[in-house]
Amino acid sequence: MAKINLHYRKLSAGYLFPEIGRRVRLFQQENPDHEVHRLGIGNTTEPLTLTVLEGLRDGVERLGDAETYTGYGDEQGEEELRNELARFYGRRNIVLDPDEIFISDGAKPDAANIQSVFSTENRVAVQDPAYPVYVDTNVIAGRSGPFDPDLGNYAGFVYMVCSRDNNFIPDPPQEHVDLIYLCSPNNPTGAVASREELKRFVDYARENKAVLVYDAAYAEFISDPDLPRSIYEVDGAKECAIEINSFSKLAGFTGVRLGWSVVPKALVVEDSEPGEVHRLWFRRQTTFFNGASNIAQRGGMAVLSEQGLKECAGLINYYMENARIIGDGLQALGLEYYGGVNAPYLWLKTPVNLSSWDFFDKLLNEAQVVGTPGSGFGPSGEGYFRLSAFGHREDIEEAVQSMKSRLKL
Repeated sequence: MAKINLHYRKLSAGYLFPEIGRRVRLFQQENPDHEVHRLGIGNTTEPLTLTVLEGLRDGVERLGDAETYTGYGDEQGEEELRNELARFYGRRNIVLDPDEIFISDGAKPDAANIQSVFSTENRVAVQDPAYPVYVDTNVIAGRSGPFDPDLGNYAGFVYMVCSRDNNFIPDPPQEHVDLIYLCSPNNPTGAVASREELKRFVDYARENKAVLVYDAAYAEFISDPDLPRSIYEVDGAKECAIEINSFSKLAGFTGVRLGWSVVPKALVVEDSEPGEVHRLWFRRQTTFFNGASNIAQRGGMAVLSEQGLKECAGLINYYMENARIIGDGLQALGLEYYGGVNAPYLWLKTPVNLSSWDFFDKLLNEAQVVGTPGSGFGPSGEGYFRLSAFGHREDIEEAVQSMKSRLKL
């Protein structure tokens, strides 16, 4: 008799985004004449740039000619694209072997799948609040105990609290853990770790033979030259860190689907030799994955061209101007917020001690603005609220004006 994976039943009910959708639909049914302004999405909205479109078209045209047609490609990713990514890192004085780079269909799948090469006995630490995929996939793998609805967390996980007191960048765990998930710039708080802060995690990981899973999907939003865009800017990180990144926010590839992970050959854990984790990830990818779309990879090569990077920087600047507009509006309302400077997310402290969901309802009903309750990202997210800078400029401006004129504080 077939049986299900019972760990799925541990997942907390009422997942964040379906619940947001339910409440918005109910509001629209009851208020059909009201326009809803959405500042909750983590999805890009602006068109792909001309150079990137040319790269994608080239990928399509190649499939229409017998001389250039390709079927299955290298499961690790086209060599040309991996070489370009190695050069991309080289501009930051980071030396990577292209063979250490694995092309995928996005950062989220890699963040979910990377845990499969590690023992289910490993203890996991996550930033709190955190992007849900880090927690949920480890629950499904069986690394947690049950969910505690009163505490808002899973037994067995170590939650590294991110708060105003530590500028939303935690210290390494006091106890021993094996897998540590870090995201910088952080989703949802918008906080960015300094080199010194990252070095503490690298030192901890090397001392404890732990692995850092470092999500750098928003790295190109960092404008401060003193802040690191890669974990490998820290000495020793290649011995203990896997970096995951994406073209989704860099180039607007949320629907195109293209990302990469870096698994250094020098990385070593307690029961392995150098190179084994790299080989295991290669085996995982070649067993479960037939490689990213060849069309998308041609687009990725266009992104990494000199002109492509210049155009994509313009896209990022557009979203960061949105962030400035939202921040100015929050400041005018006297609301306390963080982020929005080197990241496209603003982390708002809910006013008058409202819960995250109570503020969601207040913002929706009074100003017709939708954001994301912080409690959906973990227990330390309670009392906070995420606003996103992804959106068309006119929509952002209308949402901010609606908050300023209608929100009752």
